[in-house]
Amino acid sequence: MSRISVRGFAVASATAVTTVGAVVGVASGSTPAVDDNNFEAAAADTTLLADIPAGQQAQVQTASLTQQADAQASAADAAAKKSAEETARLQAAKDAKSKKAAAEDKLEKEREAKEKEAERASRSSVRDASSFSAQGSYTVAEVQAMARQMIPADQYQCFSNIVNHESTWNYRATNASSGAYGLVQALPGSKMASAGADWQTNPATQIKWGLSYMDGRYGSPCGAWSFWQANNWY
Repeated sequence: MSRISVRGFAVASATAVTTVGAVVGVASGSTPAVDDNNFEAAAADTTLLADIPAGQQAQVQTASLTQQADAQASAADAAAKKSAEETARLQAAKDAKSKKAAAEDKLEKEREAKEKEAERASRSSVRDASSFSAQGSYTVAEVQAMARQMIPADQYQCFSNIVNHESTWNYRATNASSGAYGLVQALPGSKMASAGADWQTNPATQIKWGLSYMDGRYGSPCGAWSFWQANNWY
C-alpha cells in the first residue's frame, strides 16, 4: 500500500487533527499531545495516511471534508449576505432619488397652481371700461390710472411699454400716413368699435380693446411686448 499524506485533512480542522493524533497514539502505544498552534506541523511531520489503521482512515477523511464543506458554506453565506446588502443599498438609493424627484415635481406643480391662482385673482380684480365715468378730456396721469385698474398688475408694465412707444399715452394720437389711432394705434382705428362706440374719445374703451387684442394674438401684454422688441411693431 502506498503512503499517502493526509496533511491537507489535518489542516482543514482541529477535529480532524485530534482524530489523527488519537489514531497515531493508538498505533504507537501512547497518546501524544498536539499543540493547537502547531497542529499543522505536527500532522505533517508525524502522520501519513498509511500509518493510520484502515478502519480509522474514513473517519479522518470524513471529518476533514465536513469541515471543508462547512467553511465553503460559510463563505457562500457571507458572499450572499454581502450581495444582498449591496442590492438593498442600491435600491434604497434609487428609492430616495425617486422620492426626491416626486417631491420636486409636487412643489413645481404647487408653484404653478399658485401662480395661476394669483393670475386669476389679479384678472378678477381689474375694473371694466364701463365702470369709469366719461369725461370730456383726460390727462396722461388719468389715462395711466385707468390702465392700472384695468390691466393685471403683472402685465401693466409690458402694456405701458407698448403704449409709450405707440402713442406716448395720447388717446387721440393719429398716424397721418397709416391712419392708426389711439393709445395702442389700432389700424384702422375703427377696429376698437368692438369694445365700445366711444372708442375715439374714451381711453378706457381703447385700453379694453388693446388688452383684448394683445391677449388674443400674443397671449398677454408681455407676450406682445416681447414680439414688439424683436420687430418694432406688434
